[in-house]
Amino acid sequence: MAEKKDWTNPSSSEASSPEVLQIENVEHRAAREPAHAEHGPLIDHQIPQADAIQAHPELYWSRIRRLCREPFSEFLGTFILLMFGDGVVAQVVLSGGTKGNYQSISWGWGLGVMLGVYTAGISGAHLNPAVTFANCVFRKFSWKKFPIYMFAQTLGAFCASGVVYANYKSAIDVFEGGPDIRTVGLNTSSAGIFCTYPAPFMTKTGQFFSEFIASTLLMFLIYALKDDGNLGAGNLTPLGLFFIIFGIGACFGWETGYAINLARDFGPRLMSYFLGYGHGVWSAGNYYFWVPMVAPFFGCTFGGWLYDMFLFTGESPINTPWMGLRRLVQPGRAKSVSSSQV
Repeated sequence: MAEKKDWTNPSSSEASSPEVLQIENVEHRAAREPAHAEHGPLIDHQIPQADAIQAHPELYWSRIRRLCREPFSEFLGTFILLMFGDGVVAQVVLSGGTKGNYQSISWGWGLGVMLGVYTAGISGAHLNPAVTFANCVFRKFSWKKFPIYMFAQTLGAFCASGVVYANYKSAIDVFEGGPDIRTVGLNTSSAGIFCTYPAPFMTKTGQFFSEFIASTLLMFLIYALKDDGNLGAGNLTPLGLFFIIFGIGACFGWETGYAINLARDFGPRLMSYFLGYGHGVWSAGNYYFWVPMVAPFFGCTFGGWLYDMFLFTGESPINTPWMGLRRLVQPGRAKSVSSSQV
């Protein structure tokens, strides 16, 4: 008869077996984590290729790429976003609506976001400074990376809008009435291809609220898609983001153009200024330009707060004493409490 093993008092060889070590690791992890703690790239900040072995890592460019691939990723992801987004607006506007309509624009921006997220998965595919900011506040994303991400995202949008302009320059010349004519706010103006301008009836308060509510929806739904403690979207997150952007554009895009992204709006706006559209790119809409630069930060932060306040049970400032305010008023005590929980 085979001898029955006593698992309550394992031998040294049994205690060091891979199975026992795995059980101990799981138990240790469960003991130090709160109940219902969720995980995933957005929360744990795991880069899919972080442990991948590079081919010829000793090469100079390989070292540069490994150091800078997160900014490169955000740059190229935002570049793809703007290529499709500004591209579809250019086609609809310059064709006088014969090659598409408003819904085509919603489709184009949705596809741009989806493909941009697939492109920039290495860095987390934020593509939006306000999303990066919300992740710094609620998901422990490094504050040191925030200015780097914002610069890369804005530069990607800036460069992509220049490429779209170069591609459609001949059509813009005809639409505007000449190669040296570039206008803002007229029926024959092409400035709206590159950045957003509000409807004439919008007040400043209305402009801000429109961008705020759209940004709130964006961040709330991003956290819903990435929450594995909820239904979660998993590998279908880019497709879910397509429907989010399409829905925001179809339902809330008319009044201000649903920029909901500093990089998406400011980068192309700056490019259009350099291309000769003049001071009107800043003064149009009673100096509307600052609204899509500021409102998304408030909206995305509020959207993240809403989700964590009422639905999220994982690691978040909301799920700490005083909803995270203790580290502001008692930073030393908050640090000691968090250390004792590890």
